[in-house]
Amino acid sequence: MAGVRVLVVDDHELFRRAAAAVVDATDGFVVTGSVATAEDSLTAAASIRPDLVLMDVNLPGMDGIEATRRLRCSARPPVVILLSTDDEDDFGARAQECGAAAYVAKSAFGTERLAAIWASVSAP
Repeated sequence: MAGVRVLVVDDHELFRRAAAAVVDATDGFVVTGSVATAEDSLTAAASIRPDLVLMDVNLPGMDGIEATRRLRCSARPPVVILLSTDDEDDFGARAQECGAAAYVAKSAFGTERLAAIWASVSAP
């Protein structure tokens, strides 16, 4: 089994690396791509067809909210988890409005949280 295919989208290279390390450390997950902009996420998602996208909210140009809306309208939409430094209580509603499965503060993102969110959205 190849595992859950994950695309990481963040304009900060250090966080892209950190998020990729969390994905790689989570059983059953594999990073299939990493990009710095929302625009590049749309192109990459069409090409690599990830199961899951870890999307930064605050990106230059198009933001992660709009990119999530567009990804969720695709023929085979990936699950999207929004990430940012903002408080989770302040952002949950916006995540649902754009079609994201969840919003997680970057400081709270880890292997257990990733696995729990995926389990909640992929359960039959």
